[in-house]
Amino acid sequence: LPPSCPRDGGACPCRVSSVLNRDVKQFGKKHMFDASEETCWNSDQGTCQWVTLDFPRTVKVSQLHIQFQGGFSSRLCTLEGCRAGEELVKISDLYPEDTHAMQISFAALQAGFQVEETVLDKLKITFENSTDFFGRIVVYHLGVLGERL
Repeated sequence: LPPSCPRDGGACPCRVSSVLNRDVKQFGKKHMFDASEETCWNSDQGTCQWVTLDFPRTVKVSQLHIQFQGGFSSRLCTLEGCRAGEELVKISDLYPEDTHAMQISFAALQAGFQVEETVLDKLKITFENSTDFFGRIVVYHLGVLGERL
């Protein structure tokens, strides 16, 4: 159930902390969901960049897929979530590798990169510790798998 984000820039169920040079056409959030290897979301500089996903229906999240650009990844991702009308609560910490490869949150395959199965309406991913000196984050693909309830 990856959140769909129309390529034409229509309503997207997500928000981001920043976009490089405010150039949403080239580096906007929609590029995390367009399945293109050529496009990406590129944050501006600064600490603690984040992405928030607001699901149109309650979901049970079981996996997180993320593909950074090596050198512009995060050593620590904090996941928070909540049901509609509630405050965000911490779900888990993820420790992705600084690589361009797709990383999938299977608990059995990658220690330190696992997602607790959680029922929620909103998910926030905070990139706590960028590998880039200026704090920029580059994400080519972000996918949330699970089931709609």
